[in-house]
Amino acid sequence: MKKLDVERYRRQLLALQARLRGDTQSLAQGALDAAASSRMPTHMAERGTDEATRECDLMLSQQEGSTLDRIEAALERIEEGVFGICLATGKPIPKARLDAIPYAEFCIEYAEQLEREGGLP
Repeated sequence: MKKLDVERYRRQLLALQARLRGDTQSLAQGALDAAASSRMPTHMAERGTDEATRECDLMLSQQEGSTLDRIEAALERIEEGVFGICLATGKPIPKARLDAIPYAEFCIEYAEQLEREGGLP
């Protein structure tokens, strides 16, 4: 892969990383603030809605944390000079896949195989 392409992906990954860090912190803080504000809803349905919202925020925060881990791993692969290479097969990951998912670890064929086997989240 050309240095110019790798640099473009690095910039994309850094921008995505910064955005997700902010989102993750906001979601987690929002869920914690809601839990801490012991406002007693006037109706049981409101309590259930508040609880479901907190759980959803925490789940999204965890998912974004997982994506952040993958982004950081992709940035490490850039530094090591192995970015864009499937971790399982050693084949190049097509640019179209990296354009869609710049932190992709696997080529599409291997990712599909993992998905069929239930190995991808």
